[in-house]
Amino acid sequence: MPGRLDGKVALITGGASGIGEGQARLFSSEGAKVVIADMQSEKAEVVIGEINPAGGEAAFVQLDVRDESQWQAAVNFTEERFGGLNILCNVAGTNVRVGFDELTIDQYRNIIDVNLNAAYIGCRTAGPALARGGGGAILNIGSLASTKHGGSSGYTISKTAIIGLTKNVALGFASQGTRCNAISPGHVDTPFIRGDNPHSRNDWSTSLENPENYERRLAGTPLGRLQTPADIAYAALFLCSDEASMITGAVLNVDGGAALT
Repeated sequence: MPGRLDGKVALITGGASGIGEGQARLFSSEGAKVVIADMQSEKAEVVIGEINPAGGEAAFVQLDVRDESQWQAAVNFTEERFGGLNILCNVAGTNVRVGFDELTIDQYRNIIDVNLNAAYIGCRTAGPALARGGGGAILNIGSLASTKHGGSSGYTISKTAIIGLTKNVALGFASQGTRCNAISPGHVDTPFIRGDNPHSRNDWSTSLENPENYERRLAGTPLGRLQTPADIAYAALFLCSDEASMITGAVLNVDGGAALT
């Protein structure tokens, strides 16, 4: 039975772990050739080492999403390796979980660079390649923080702005046949909010390892469980597939109803 992404080539930033890894695995299982663009080369190789023996086609390219030249190199690599580019998923992100008064200017600038400016650069850089393929799909990752403000201020600002970026890219690229949509996840159980990583620092007060923090997030999710990377990946699969060929500029909440509380 044909996969829903047969013949497609997808470039996924942050594809070595968490939400991006979930998309890389699912997209591959649905027939896409996948390029994982990340700074975590060892984790990426583990994912690729499981995708390829299972019959998929995946490759890794080093990408600091803040660097425009590395973006161009990643797009060039994708076209050279797999013959084109049809899907761009801007998943890479960062956060510093401190209050507004504690967030330094440098921390703020880095959050905006990684979460927002990098997605803008990615859209601009990938646009011509997507057009060469006859148009394609771009997926940006917002957040519960895109509509329910509070918490980490730098993160909230960046993810609110992602919605504006998505709508502007959708309008700007419509004439070339490229769509752009966003998913706003809620509380997704990944290392981003469970572990302590350079791109997402957590201590006992913020980590899901803390039962009180876990229960707080769970209580704010009406459907009664935290999301998984697969939950986000299935929504991404739809928005990036031809089934969503007339959907652009949309924002899909995949949050178990958390934005309603």
